[in-house]
Amino acid sequence: MISLSGQLAIRTIHGRNGAFNVGRLSTSIGDFVVKNAELDQYHEGKYDGDFLITAIRPTHYLANGRLVIEIRAQLDGMTLSGIDALSNDDASRLSTEEPDPADEPIQPTAPAPQPSAPNAAPAPPEESSAPQDTPSEGQANADGDDAKLFGPLWPLSDAVKLDATVDRRRLRQQCDRLHQLGYEFAPLSQDWHRVSP
Repeated sequence: MISLSGQLAIRTIHGRNGAFNVGRLSTSIGDFVVKNAELDQYHEGKYDGDFLITAIRPTHYLANGRLVIEIRAQLDGMTLSGIDALSNDDASRLSTEEPDPADEPIQPTAPAPQPSAPNAAPAPPEESSAPQDTPSEGQANADGDDAKLFGPLWPLSDAVKLDATVDRRRLRQQCDRLHQLGYEFAPLSQDWHRVSP
């Protein structure tokens, strides 16, 4: 693992599965393609900061009858310090004919350790004496769908940090739903915030 200062240029590409983002990380040791799932949360632009790289490896793909070989960096995290608009020169360095990373084979990851409390009995649910509002059937269905989509993040708080280790298509669905629910992504803090009405 290595930490490098650099600039990550992100470009949005519209593919058959919808919009997705790809990036080019420029550092003191070279330029690398970045296709991490969490990039799909960001807007097009140039992001300055420190980047934690866990792997650098060559990859390849076929596009329009040609073989493309690229050096890809796998990011484990980043601390961003500045954002600029993507210039025409930066945009031209990022291909618009990239295959959607969601179509790539899923790389196995180690499951996250689950906290456990040995010999602990679950607490009984607390009963409230206050009258409960009964949601409409449509609202109940939407809440059930959102609970399935967001899993342990549901119910959502005012600030939400998505788990980028979930399936890439699911992450995109979560981003779309957060937009619908009135959230905006804050790149420097790398989380979503509810926008005040």
